[in-house]
Amino acid sequence: MLDQIHLLAAVTVLGVLEQAYFFLQVIYARREFRISPPKMSGPPEFERIFRAQVNSSEYFPIFLALLWQAGLFFHQGLAAALGLLYLYARYCYFTGYRASSSERLAPIYFSAGVLWILIAASALGILHFCLSHYVGLNILQLLTA
Repeated sequence: MLDQIHLLAAVTVLGVLEQAYFFLQVIYARREFRISPPKMSGPPEFERIFRAQVNSSEYFPIFLALLWQAGLFFHQGLAAALGLLYLYARYCYFTGYRASSSERLAPIYFSAGVLWILIAASALGILHFCLSHYVGLNILQLLTA
């Protein structure tokens, strides 16, 4: 069983570490710009860092759910590779947003595209499982015949 999920688990840990890095960047920015919690506004430089972290946190549960569904029902290796691409795109989004709000656009579009591919892989994998398990129809055998 573990050989079927080890890559997904590794990408999950990397994702958690990335989220921790983003959280720390907000803490450092709060200190730098002297913005005490619960305040969420300040200079544009702080607000961009804060928004990048919040936005990344909002998408993280969606990413995790899709990563694991695609990995379990479609293909672990593909899902893990897509997961690494997503995490890299999120890092580029964070650093781009920190520099300028316009620099966040290309990475956010790329990460959204990766999420759509994970959605498709998840849906196809779940459809294949349901058809083969409940109907006895194996799509892969039909396609290769």
